[in-house]
Amino acid sequence: MGVVGGHAIVIGGSIGGLVATQALAGRFDQVTIVDRDTLPTGAEDRRGVPQSPHAHALLIRGRLALEELFPGLTDELVAGGAVPFDPGDDLLFHQMGALRVRFPSGKLGTSLTRAFLESSLRRRVSALPNVTTRDQVSVCGLAGVTGRVTGVELDDEAPLMADLVVDATGRSASRTDPWLEKLGCPVPEVTTVKIDVGYTTRLLRRKPGDLPDGALLYLMSATPPHDKRAAAAFAVEGDRWVVTLGGWHRRHAPVDPAGFAEFADGLPFPYLADLVANAEPLDDLDARKFHYPMARRRYFEKLRRLPEGYVALGDAICSFNPLYGQGMTVATLEAIELGRRLDRHGRASARMAGEFYKAAGKIIDTPWQMSTGSDFMYPETVGPRSAGTGLLNRYVRQVMLASHVSPEVHSVILDVQHLLAPPAAIMRPGTMVRTLRAARRSPVHEQPAPRPGDGVPVKPKTVA
Repeated sequence: MGVVGGHAIVIGGSIGGLVATQALAGRFDQVTIVDRDTLPTGAEDRRGVPQSPHAHALLIRGRLALEELFPGLTDELVAGGAVPFDPGDDLLFHQMGALRVRFPSGKLGTSLTRAFLESSLRRRVSALPNVTTRDQVSVCGLAGVTGRVTGVELDDEAPLMADLVVDATGRSASRTDPWLEKLGCPVPEVTTVKIDVGYTTRLLRRKPGDLPDGALLYLMSATPPHDKRAAAAFAVEGDRWVVTLGGWHRRHAPVDPAGFAEFADGLPFPYLADLVANAEPLDDLDARKFHYPMARRRYFEKLRRLPEGYVALGDAICSFNPLYGQGMTVATLEAIELGRRLDRHGRASARMAGEFYKAAGKIIDTPWQMSTGSDFMYPETVGPRSAGTGLLNRYVRQVMLASHVSPEVHSVILDVQHLLAPPAAIMRPGTMVRTLRAARRSPVHEQPAPRPGDGVPVKPKTVA
């Protein structure tokens, strides 16, 4: 790790800002986090992160990246109540009309609330001697001269100077475009994909046996193009379930308890209907709702001219469809890459920023293509699509059908979804042959999808 020296400012104290701070703290003399929200001392949801109360997935690649930045974090989270699980065996995954076959993958996932993860990272970062956190402070602009950022403008007080400003303001980062333009800096090209995702969440008391065969998580992905629903139940710290129901293109779950339960009753498997009906609610009478109209990507890597002393990170570069759970992992990988580029250049130069954005773009490419490609299975989705998306989606359907009976295909899917392998892994000759053979044996071809109340086998028959 190289030493850059000087002062770095991170705008935003959520996951992206915290991982960026951890990467910067060993390279700068001083790092200051500035956040306009009131930051809690414990694992509490807050107004500045409206998606916080809902189910969050930390991909395995993300867990490993966080472990790289925060050694020992996984054990610390589990000791604090996070639920370890095997994504191949402890997760019931309903997709394309049936459950994926379950098998011991040997991979380690952790299930926990967003608030618990964020509080754990904040505690680690706050303990660093050269890190200062200033909450309830609003940034209203960037200080600097043409082509160079020298700090941030604050409401009602003097500017705060820095050698590097990291923009981790999340999905609201478009407000920084006028700040950059004021300093004579071009703003990036933006791509949006309109998905109209919305979901509602309830917290329930967790008891052993709530899900069949000791499962710790349940995911239901929609079956495009007609079924737009999605659902999740995650075992989290405090012996609780986080149950999130919703979907794409106005297929959103109601917030009132009766409507929430009715939505669960209409799902193809009875697991969540039974859970909602029988488990003790731990939240207010009305559930919490979150609406996400579009995914958005800003192409900083295409800019020919970049300011010195400034980089964006996390959702400030790309905000994904949250139903795929990719954002926290991508932000962490970007923070690690930012540290590497600073080590290489020794200063927050425009050239350093350009190399960082190219590396970040490569990190983003895979999850962006995966998520938007799936979103375009719905004709209502609006936005630019990559060439060959339709053909690829037809093959991906076969992969999902094969995962109902083939542990080998399911294993490849897990690696791709958790960003442990490139999407090209599903196109390897052996996987393609196995996929096309196994897809014909999917139970979807043999009988209609079960409805609530039907008998459902816990572990489907496996066919290699």
